[in-house]
Amino acid sequence: MTPTRPWDRAALVPSARDGRRRPELVTLSAGLPTVAELFTFMRDAETRFETLRMRIEERTFTARGEHLVLIEVAVRQPGHARVTTSEPDRGTAGNYETWISDGEVVRTYAAPHRLGTERPVRRPVQGLDGPDLPGPSRVYVPITALPMETLPDTFVHPAGYCQNVLATGRCWISGTDVAAAREAIVLECDHPRTIEAAADRPDFHVRVAVDRLEGIVTRLTETIAGEVTRDARVVVLEPDIVLAPGTFDFSFPAGTTMLY
Repeated sequence: MTPTRPWDRAALVPSARDGRRRPELVTLSAGLPTVAELFTFMRDAETRFETLRMRIEERTFTARGEHLVLIEVAVRQPGHARVTTSEPDRGTAGNYETWISDGEVVRTYAAPHRLGTERPVRRPVQGLDGPDLPGPSRVYVPITALPMETLPDTFVHPAGYCQNVLATGRCWISGTDVAAAREAIVLECDHPRTIEAAADRPDFHVRVAVDRLEGIVTRLTETIAGEVTRDARVVVLEPDIVLAPGTFDFSFPAGTTMLY
């Protein structure tokens, strides 16, 4: 078990050629990578596919019991993305929320409340890519944006999570596993930094499975004092799949109240 040297290369993506960004590490070598190699491989995950279909099942465990959320993700590089979230416990009628973007405009719709929004894509803060800035002060800019601070964003764009969360704890590679019927590299992390007070304790542990071919996170398990509090796993992972023609089409249903 080797402590992690803080990894701060989230924004140090290779220069784009012909307008297309390419991964620094195309593939992982045989055997197990180092933590730093795995983080670098994960950072460039979205450069390894043109289209993606992914389904995530997230289970959280609290005093109220187990709670399941289903998340459907579709991506077409560059710019097009759709994320639909539903909760099976609420039934099927009107039980979903959709986030959809074409790279210029983001639309959201919450079916339970019939609320919609439509707004330009949020532009990144300027000046955070300066070469004179230290690594931790620079941020990863995705090819195709996904809803910020969500599991799809973390799984497909894991660079920030690696730099700002995992690398702040004690990390090691523990072996391999199978996730979404694909081989994955397993990384363990003890006591990473967290913004949630409930998890800011020395017995907080994170276990991450990373797809060996794509670098996408395929499972994220959080435990406190050995008890699982969150288990999010990819159950469908299909890179470079032919997506249906209307995947990114959306019209607000009649009766929608537009917030903005």
